[in-house]
Amino acid sequence: MKITAVTPISIGQFLFVRVETDAGITGLGESGTWGHLVASRAAIETFAEHLVGEDPGPIERHWNLMHRFSHFQGAAINGAIAAIDIALWDIKGKALGVPVHSLLGGPCRTHARVYGHAYGKTTDELVENCVALKEAGFNAVGHINPFLDEREDEPFFASHVAHMSRAVETVRRVRDALGGEVDMLLELHRRLTPAEAIDFIPRIEPYLPYWCEDPIRPENPDAMAEVARRVHAPIATGERYASLHDFRALFARDGAGFARVDVALCGGITGARKVAAMAEAHHVLVAPHNPLSPLGLAACLHLAAAIPNFAIQEYTTGFEALKMETSLALLGSDVVIGVPPMEEGFVAIPNEPGLGVSIAPGAAKGRPPIQRPVTMRPHRDGFVVDQ
Repeated sequence: MKITAVTPISIGQFLFVRVETDAGITGLGESGTWGHLVASRAAIETFAEHLVGEDPGPIERHWNLMHRFSHFQGAAINGAIAAIDIALWDIKGKALGVPVHSLLGGPCRTHARVYGHAYGKTTDELVENCVALKEAGFNAVGHINPFLDEREDEPFFASHVAHMSRAVETVRRVRDALGGEVDMLLELHRRLTPAEAIDFIPRIEPYLPYWCEDPIRPENPDAMAEVARRVHAPIATGERYASLHDFRALFARDGAGFARVDVALCGGITGARKVAAMAEAHHVLVAPHNPLSPLGLAACLHLAAAIPNFAIQEYTTGFEALKMETSLALLGSDVVIGVPPMEEGFVAIPNEPGLGVSIAPGAAKGRPPIQRPVTMRPHRDGFVVDQ
């Protein structure tokens, strides 16, 4: 079997790749570099020059060659590699008539626990959306930002005491609304410095968050590890890591309790399973990141099925057109077909050959490609704010 075409497909905020073969078997993948889709698309087109005419079977060899041939890596490049890698696993599963997780050692579980997204520009809106997800059947609600998802065109300023006090009150109200039967996954979105995180997180620990995700910018594993060492609530991070070596540095420092590996960014299924193995050796749980389409979700579910240290899976409710607004529908459910629905907080692991999903006919209609504009929320002093 030989690869005959590698084609990037842009649909709205999603970037897919279709890998075709002379055996009539087609594989699909998705790039997780949602902030730089134009660059990631160009990288896919570059890798196509190597892949066309090649056997799709030796996935590990292709993975290493794409990572190592040019001496350069990064999010746009690694997202392209991830998309192609996912598609090659899809082809292999279809060729052998088995689901991808069977090729990874077989399933450890039949279902994956999932959490939905709750956004809010105000505490009232955030609480309302958390309750809606609880009533829809989720037993875990995530993307809960104590500092809220305020408009990015409004200059930010708050005194330290007001900033922290409002965030603590928001967490208290969310916990009261969710009760003791629903886990609360906090997303701090890099809003704090290490000193602020060490001050803030102990204040909300009495409300038993499942985790505190990205309390600080994730580039410095030493700083993240210092935060993790100084607080009791588990730290989750890794969604912006494009290399297994980033995770190695994090794990070596005991910098997180949850690894948020993005299958569509960190080298695809091949890269993510390497990260999962390292995490297992460090007693770290894996919670795959996926603010993408159900195709990316399917890749995550096959990984979740095959690893012993899986914790919970992101199930994006909202973020349509990159807007932080909550919906009860799975993001991209009108674009990709085949992913089983959420039932009582769990999703069944796909058992069809390959990934078990496909792009819906006519999915691109009414969804022109979206590229995130280069902009950040301004601070009142004229600088920029991570949000």
